[in-house]
Amino acid sequence: MVGILDEYRERYRGRPIWRLIEEGYYKPWERLRVTHIRGWDLHVKSESWQLEGPLRMLFHVLDPEVAKDPEHLIVYGGTGRAARSWEAFEAIVDTLMTMEEDDTLVVQSGKPVAVFKTHKMAPRVVISNAMLVPKWADWEYFRELERKGLTMYGQMTAGCWAYIGTQGILQGTYETFAFAAEKSFPEGNLEGRLVLTAGLGEMGGAQPLAVKMNGGVAIVVEVDKKMIERRIRHGYLDTWTDSLDKALDIALKAKEKREALSIGLLGNAAEVFPEILRRGIVPDVVTDQTPAHDPLSYVPAGLSPEEAEELRDKDPREYEKRALESMKMHAKAMVEFKRRGSVVFEYGNNLRKMAYEAGYKDAFEFPGFVQAYIRPMFEEGRGPFRYTSLTGNPRDIERLDDELIATFKHNKRLVRWVENARKHVKFQGLPARVVWLGYGERARFGKLMNTLIRLGEIGPMWIGRDHLDTGSVASPYRETEGMKDGSDAIGDWPILNALLNAAAGATWVCFHHGGGVGIGYSIHAGIGLVLDGSRESELRAERVLTVDPGLGVVRHADAGYERAREIACSRGIWSPMLQC
Repeated sequence: MVGILDEYRERYRGRPIWRLIEEGYYKPWERLRVTHIRGWDLHVKSESWQLEGPLRMLFHVLDPEVAKDPEHLIVYGGTGRAARSWEAFEAIVDTLMTMEEDDTLVVQSGKPVAVFKTHKMAPRVVISNAMLVPKWADWEYFRELERKGLTMYGQMTAGCWAYIGTQGILQGTYETFAFAAEKSFPEGNLEGRLVLTAGLGEMGGAQPLAVKMNGGVAIVVEVDKKMIERRIRHGYLDTWTDSLDKALDIALKAKEKREALSIGLLGNAAEVFPEILRRGIVPDVVTDQTPAHDPLSYVPAGLSPEEAEELRDKDPREYEKRALESMKMHAKAMVEFKRRGSVVFEYGNNLRKMAYEAGYKDAFEFPGFVQAYIRPMFEEGRGPFRYTSLTGNPRDIERLDDELIATFKHNKRLVRWVENARKHVKFQGLPARVVWLGYGERARFGKLMNTLIRLGEIGPMWIGRDHLDTGSVASPYRETEGMKDGSDAIGDWPILNALLNAAAGATWVCFHHGGGVGIGYSIHAGIGLVLDGSRESELRAERVLTVDPGLGVVRHADAGYERAREIACSRGIWSPMLQC
């Protein structure tokens, strides 16, 4: 990485990348190829993994094998970026490389704005993305500010440099389908069941493999052939066709044989879902992961991706109007599937709200996935615990897989997941794993990981998570939908999460607006934690990995969930409001 930067500086005598781009001499996606960094050589002046870690994760999320559109700094989720511009990217890289180990970098919506002297246990980076004063928090005003170069959309883990490819959402998707099967079908799995869904983007791409790992047959509708090809290349999708007749024939035969299989269908969900209804076919499960959170990312019915891009540039208002009308058709079909006996849920992309805004008043007839299946896990402080090998060694992940199975052998669901992930998941960028661990389990495993690093059995590691977690998000149409006490829209909890993680010593802390469901509908916090085997990183792990899920337990206990109260009282989380 240093060699690449040195090369362009020597060639262009120190003129910045952004100026060369403007003058047409330099294309960063051709000359400065951003790929993940491997090996033990440190590239930061401080020679500290606490600064090398965020640098490597920034490069990792923009690796072409990881990012959706690295040429434009887009990682996933419509337009979720890692940095606001190539100028900002270069400035972030240069700053991380030259900071001292007691400095803290401040990043405002993808642009580095200051470095302050703090202390060694403080975060090395603090990030806020897309935050707007609530009265102005809508897509129209956000886009006006974005056009002026004043902000950027960081999605959830894109702008927090915490995205690990499609695997990052895979276990959550796997768990959701598992819970849906256990709750809905006598056999407790998806064997002999047909799942209809849509969207094979960086998040939705996890769906076909998640269904297959649960034993089911998946038809996944996707409008962009490139996304289908990407999922097949990464091993998340078995086959594809552009014929509905062929897709249904393959799927129904596999269902009859109780064969696990995933089929990509090139088409538009707003057209395909109603057509399947018209044919009288009722899938066992219906959901969706198209980018409905952003009307300018959802491809309207009747348009190819290329035609959609042309209309988006030419007449964005007309585009939004057509996209919303298509979402209404899409949601109507899902409601009708539910009325005919399908298990139907929204997978957190705000499709119901968009369809409702387009005039479909029955859009909320089916629930969101958190309210329907995941909340009991959140009550226990259980959520997505991610980690990567910062040296890029796959054997580090294999060693930790062994430790997970040995340490949590009583957790049959977790062991089954790890065994499935070893078999099916291909790494993208730095080798990574995601596992859902609960309160107490995260700190225990983090400390074990740090010990293995100190003993030289694995290299330095990064730990993070999705912003979709037990106590880090307020999102009334997704994670906090239907809270027991009606506190769906209370936004204090993610703010407290970010503050608490900064106080506990996370390597970096992020606070974002709009991820998952779009601008105006959510706020959420994320973390990055680097372990290097030192006593200092053990303290960081113990504190951060305790307070982070611990606040989620408190949040749910405060809302009246009995399981959360039991966890808080039995595990020693003290609260003046809990009468243990």
